[in-house]
Amino acid sequence: MNQSYSTFFKVDQSPEEVFAAINNVRGWWSEEIEGTTDELGEFKYHHQDIHRCTIQITELVPDKKVSWHITDNYFNFVEDKKEWTDTNIVFEIDKKDGKTEVRFTHVGLVPAYECYSVCTDSWGIYINGSLRDLITKGKGQPNQSEQIANKHGIANS
Repeated sequence: MNQSYSTFFKVDQSPEEVFAAINNVRGWWSEEIEGTTDELGEFKYHHQDIHRCTIQITELVPDKKVSWHITDNYFNFVEDKKEWTDTNIVFEIDKKDGKTEVRFTHVGLVPAYECYSVCTDSWGIYINGSLRDLITKGKGQPNQSEQIANKHGIANS
């Protein structure tokens, strides 16, 4: 059984619009991204000293799929600082019943991980909230890591 975290939502916008929004990572996840997020290659994410990671964009299938591979990761709030290292993040875009379905899966982010509750809560907020808003309203809410960290009692060291 696949225990990796997954979530999805449907919107009225086209697969083209959804694909563009996913690749605008600064628009829905964080403005503190270094590198290019809409072509194959690498970008870096960080939030203070709480979380940082290096992400390799491994697959870009226009209007269908985006895949990322986490090559390096650091968390300051769990014992295994590298919990996300070598996991994959997959966005799948599909036309269903006249709507566009967006399915997000963090392959390898499993309940056994110490960060699971914080990470799944965060992805839920960023994917079902911020990314969905970027697609449907043209504006997401990136940089919510502060509120999420506070909610989970994670302090910047």
